[in-house]
Amino acid sequence: MYFIADLHLSEERADISACFFDFLKNTAPSAKQLYILGDLFEYWIGDDDVTPLSEAVAEALRALTSKGTDVYFIQGNRDFLVGKRYAERCGMTLLPDTQLIDIDGQRALIMHGDTLCTRDVDYQKFRAKSRTWWWQVFMTNLPLRLRRHIAQRYRAKSAMSTAQKPQEIMDVTQAEVEKELRAANCDLLIHGHTHRPAIHQFNIDGMPAKRIVLGDWYEQGAWLKAENGKLELLNQPFN
Repeated sequence: MYFIADLHLSEERADISACFFDFLKNTAPSAKQLYILGDLFEYWIGDDDVTPLSEAVAEALRALTSKGTDVYFIQGNRDFLVGKRYAERCGMTLLPDTQLIDIDGQRALIMHGDTLCTRDVDYQKFRAKSRTWWWQVFMTNLPLRLRRHIAQRYRAKSAMSTAQKPQEIMDVTQAEVEKELRAANCDLLIHGHTHRPAIHQFNIDGMPAKRIVLGDWYEQGAWLKAENGKLELLNQPFN
C-alpha cells in the first residue's frame, strides 16, 4: 500500500512528471492500493480542460489499475475540482475529504490535510466558499481561457500570500488533529498539504497516537509505504 500527495504536476516541471511516471511503472504495481491524497496537479480548472499532461497522467494511472493496483484519490486544495469524468478516465475512485481505511488491521484516517490548518483563517474562508455547489457550477461554466487566467492569477496571489505568512499559521493545529482522531475513533492520521514529511508521536487521552505527514515532490519523489504493519516514508531522487 502506497500513499502520495503534493506532486503539483504542471507542464513547467517535467522532472516531477518523469519521476511520477517512473513511480507508477516500476514501484506502485507492487502494491494492492495507491492512495493519492490531493494536489496531484498544480491546479485543476475542470475535467473539460484536456491537456497532454492530464491525458498522460490518466493513461499511466489506468495502466497501473490494469495491473491490479486500485487507485484512490482525495481532492486537495489545488485540484478540488477533479471530478467523476476525469476519475473515470484514470480508472481511480474518488473519496470524500476524509476516509477511514484499514492498514494491516489498524484503522487509519486519511485526508489531504488543509482542513487541519485552522489558524490560516483567510484560506479556510476561501475553502468554505469554493466547496459550495454554486461556486463550483459558476466557475466550471466559465470559458476555459478565462478559467486558465483566473488559475494563473490565483497561483501568483497564493505564492505571495504564503511567503508572507508565519510558518506556524500554515501548519496543522494539534487540537484539530486530536478532534479528527477522536471523531474517527482511531489513533493514526495520514495527510499531506503542509509539505513537512515526518512521523509525529503523541498521546490522546493518555493513549498513544501517530500522525504521518507525506512529503511533496518539488525536489524528489516521496511516498509512504505500508507493508506488514510497517509504515515507512521513502523518497526517490529525480534523474
